[in-house]
Amino acid sequence: MKIIVIGGVAGGATAATRLRRLNEDNEIIIYEKGAHVSFANCGLPYYIGGVIEDRDKLLLQTPESLKARYNLDVRVLTEVVSIDRESKTISVRNVVSGETSTEYYDILLLSPGAEPIRPPFEGITSPKIYTLRNVADMDKIATMVADKDDFIVVGGGFIGLEIAENLIEKGKNVRLIELGTQVMAPVDYEIASFVHNKAKEKGLKLLLNTGVEKFRDEEKFIKVFLNNGEILETEAVILAIGIKPETSLAKNAGLEIGETGGILVNEYLQTSDESIYAVGDAIEVKNFVNQIKVLIPLAWPANRQGRLVADNMILGNHSAYSGSLGSSILKFFELSVASTGMNEKLLKRFEFEYQSAIITKGSHAGYYPESKEIVMKILFGNDGKVYGAQAVGQEGVDKRIDIIATAIKAGMKVQDLQDIEITYAPPYNSAKDLVNIAGYTAENILKGDLNVISYDQLIPFMQKKDVVLLDVRTPEEFSKGSIDGAVNINVDELRAHIKDLDKSKMYVIYCQVGLRGYLANRILRNHGYKAMNLNGGYNLWKTVFPGKEMLQN
Repeated sequence: MKIIVIGGVAGGATAATRLRRLNEDNEIIIYEKGAHVSFANCGLPYYIGGVIEDRDKLLLQTPESLKARYNLDVRVLTEVVSIDRESKTISVRNVVSGETSTEYYDILLLSPGAEPIRPPFEGITSPKIYTLRNVADMDKIATMVADKDDFIVVGGGFIGLEIAENLIEKGKNVRLIELGTQVMAPVDYEIASFVHNKAKEKGLKLLLNTGVEKFRDEEKFIKVFLNNGEILETEAVILAIGIKPETSLAKNAGLEIGETGGILVNEYLQTSDESIYAVGDAIEVKNFVNQIKVLIPLAWPANRQGRLVADNMILGNHSAYSGSLGSSILKFFELSVASTGMNEKLLKRFEFEYQSAIITKGSHAGYYPESKEIVMKILFGNDGKVYGAQAVGQEGVDKRIDIIATAIKAGMKVQDLQDIEITYAPPYNSAKDLVNIAGYTAENILKGDLNVISYDQLIPFMQKKDVVLLDVRTPEEFSKGSIDGAVNINVDELRAHIKDLDKSKMYVIYCQVGLRGYLANRILRNHGYKAMNLNGGYNLWKTVFPGKEMLQN
């Protein structure tokens, strides 16, 4: 049998090697229009920044290594220009020589990936505008960066932030333009606020709620025209506003395209043609949580799909792809920011009923040196179904989000997080892990033992006459910063002042991160008072409103 794979990297190369492990006799050909069949595209920004010094370490496999170990026929710099489904042939063109040829297939696998979005702005073709998607792009940017000092990055996603970080670390002046209200769309605003503040600390200027209208190339610089009327000048622009699935080959072959714009595949990763399969960034998949069709261009799904599709192509359709959670993580200077599943923005868009809990806890035992705070937000339904989670911190963020991702895939309820037995020793953890605390907190919310209010709900809620904002931190903490209008009673003195409070009022309680606020909540409610807590406490509030702690509309 003759199998042709169009595109390498994560999905195509993984599938091809699995295909060979399953069968020694099949002829397997990989066509890759670029110069590299298998490279670590997630590592590209770190070579530009000099973190990865050896360029060759990014090249995971070569045509020679794949031939030697797997007996694969890899043809780089060769573009597949068309598919004739009726005759089961493809037309290919050598990128260097321009020569064309035709090849027959029994089964075809599409792994064309995605391409950077380049809007039709005036001036978009300027040679001073760069994108980063492959090794060739990386080489161009790395060479260019060496003799320039000022850059504008357009787009606040993973690539944009990683490039901006690496340029800042090289001592460059960088401004980042983002059309949305926040960077890093997979997380909600309050978690993204930690990234905003870190950017300011590091000298990265963020221009949020700001769009680009056009570019104008000048002799030594390029002008960037913004939608607020401002005109910026810089030496180079790096465009990182997202990617779109590369579907032109599939469309021209008459394959069905899904509602999201990705190639339509069934659960076995088979296209509308039974002889053609597809994987990776180019395909439409299901969101594992809500089963809605989405595009999730990440490395884990592509690798997983590569293995499954090989089994289906050789052994018949029996290995179904269950969908993607979109689990992801970003290193941003000292911070790690991670998420899995659905965020609050998505839950609102699809009109889910949900609850949220924000928990802050050390990465390991507080009495052991260098424990770092982790802030985690978990989202769940009234039935306990875990919808998603996000976390930010300097250490241990990946571990906690990975546990939540595993729990979601296992169908665990949010209350079940209490029962996850996690390894403990002071240098690594606390006896009650952050994930366990999330389970306890969620159970309290679902049982009605704890009512919470989010930072964005607090301001309008406080306009009511029967509401009192109660800060239960120490007087010393209170004096260093508080939310405007709050009354300060230390939680340890609350019982002594309990008779001074008014049972007709609703007390909105906050402490620094949440524990003392919860204890105060229980004291008040056990004495017959009405109480609720500010989700995330003062620590989150001052992060969302840095320098603006006053309660103003």
